[in-house]
Amino acid sequence: MALPACAARALGPPLQPEREAPARTTCPRRHSRVEAELAASRPGSVAASVRAGPPRGVSRGFNSQPLLDEPLKASSSLAAAARAPLFALLARGRRRRMHDLRRRWDLGSLCRALLTRGLAALGHSLKHVLGAIFSKIFGPLASVGNMDEKSNKLLLALVMLFLFAVIVLQYVCPGTECQLLRLQAFSSPMPDPYRSEDESSARFVPRYNFSRGDLLRKVDFDIKGDDLIVFLHIQKTGGTTFGRHLVRNIQLEQPCECRVGQKKCTCHRPGKRETWLFSRFSTGWSCGLHADWTELTSCVPAVVDGKRDARLRPSRWRIFQILDAARNFHYITILRDPVSRYLSEWRHVQRGATWKASLHVCDGRPPTSEELPSCYTGDDWSGCPLKEFMDCPYNLANNRQVRMLSDLTLVGCYNLSVMPEKQRNKVLLESAKSNLKHMAFFGLTEFQRKTQYLFEKTFNMNFISPFTQYNTTRASSVEINEEIQKHIEGLNFLDMELYSYAKDLFLQRYQFMRQKEHQEARRKRQEQRKFLKGRFLQTHFQSQSQGQSQNLSQNPSQAPNLNANQNVTQNLIPNLTQSLGQNPSPKENRESQKQNPGQEQSDSNTSNGTHDYIGSVEKWR
Repeated sequence: MALPACAARALGPPLQPEREAPARTTCPRRHSRVEAELAASRPGSVAASVRAGPPRGVSRGFNSQPLLDEPLKASSSLAAAARAPLFALLARGRRRRMHDLRRRWDLGSLCRALLTRGLAALGHSLKHVLGAIFSKIFGPLASVGNMDEKSNKLLLALVMLFLFAVIVLQYVCPGTECQLLRLQAFSSPMPDPYRSEDESSARFVPRYNFSRGDLLRKVDFDIKGDDLIVFLHIQKTGGTTFGRHLVRNIQLEQPCECRVGQKKCTCHRPGKRETWLFSRFSTGWSCGLHADWTELTSCVPAVVDGKRDARLRPSRWRIFQILDAARNFHYITILRDPVSRYLSEWRHVQRGATWKASLHVCDGRPPTSEELPSCYTGDDWSGCPLKEFMDCPYNLANNRQVRMLSDLTLVGCYNLSVMPEKQRNKVLLESAKSNLKHMAFFGLTEFQRKTQYLFEKTFNMNFISPFTQYNTTRASSVEINEEIQKHIEGLNFLDMELYSYAKDLFLQRYQFMRQKEHQEARRKRQEQRKFLKGRFLQTHFQSQSQGQSQNLSQNPSQAPNLNANQNVTQNLIPNLTQSLGQNPSPKENRESQKQNPGQEQSDSNTSNGTHDYIGSVEKWR
């Protein structure tokens, strides 16, 4: 059907195939392949640019022209390809894909070029820096601008040596416990490991006067004999941590056997099937959950004797003091600041703790419900607020440390009608102080390292790893105002007095043991110096006698003088060793002078010569 002339003029001449191009075929695949070949043959086409690869200058060296002109070249070639007649014949989707390909290729090449140039510049700068360092250290082996082959080998050798040292150090001393891995070991001198954990001064002003026997705690603990350590575990004083140290962290000939998943460990004596430790983690709660002093002193002898089925007999402090001395029962415990301990127990009760299994046996029987009422109804006291916890008058958390360390039989156990409250409190406090002072050992939660030190010095048993001071606890996370703190201190006024007494005694014992340790070390150094002096003098006189004997063989006329010198030397050496080994007091010297007045004149010349010689030896040293 023919078009009108006006319509034909409006549409223009029909599209003609390009010159030297094959006629359009009916196969779309063949037609697209032919068009791709034609587009590749044109110098400014898209296919030619794709086949040619990235723009020139991208993969060149770093001394070539800058890359700022390359995006312009890419954009100009892209515009030329867009104006090509063949590019207009392509489908719209194919043109979009070719645009995306071109854009990705240009951006990727640009990023790779920038990254490569940046890394090369960094390596060049590092090379200059290392060259400068090695030129300062090794002189001619390296230069600032150019590092020769020998310096490169030396650098490689040093790096390999450093890596080898790090691997060996990690193998020999793993973890963070090694002192060599700590920065303080290099930056500052090693601090005192027993410095006050609360960052206060190590010296304090004592409030109580204790005798030397109260301060000196030295237990000749015979683990192979019949000695037994009894741990009195007070709630929320850090006793669980200390109990684990006793069974897992002590250097023993036969360590405790602790199995995975079990709380109790087997702590037998070497070569026997008897335990040397009576605690929660060795024998369990054999005398009841958190047994106090009154329960332990009446229960432990029966348990150790194998009379577990016998009834707990009534006791008094004197009877069990004699019994403990005969059986060598060494009681130990841990105390804590009363306010922190009270808040920690409240948080523990909030989580559902009740300690219902505690027996509270006193005088052979547990207390009645009238003597010891409960503060809550139901299974537990979980979720109770602090005010309700403090308002209960029968709460055993009040003054718990005094009650668990005192002899309750002195006040009628839990019967409050035996004596007035004021007198009862006084008797309980004095009993707790006396028992604490006569214990073999007690520690404080706030002084973990000092607790470890005193235990090691008391029982001559060393721990494997040091104790850790935890200043952040559940009690420290409780925010209370001053009024509530005063109220808690008022509820635990006996514990406050006992803790002040215990802290003073604890720190005085620590200072006493440290001073004694320093004196012992000084005495050993003095003995060593005296021994070395004696050996030096003896060697000197022997060399002199040998030289005189050689002179005698050459000059026999000097024999009488040699015999006299030998007699003086033989008499002088024992006197020297005796004087160096013993340091008599001035009183003993005066008594010896009174007893032997004539001997002083005879020995004056010899002693003066000896002291002069010792003085010359000291100057020489």
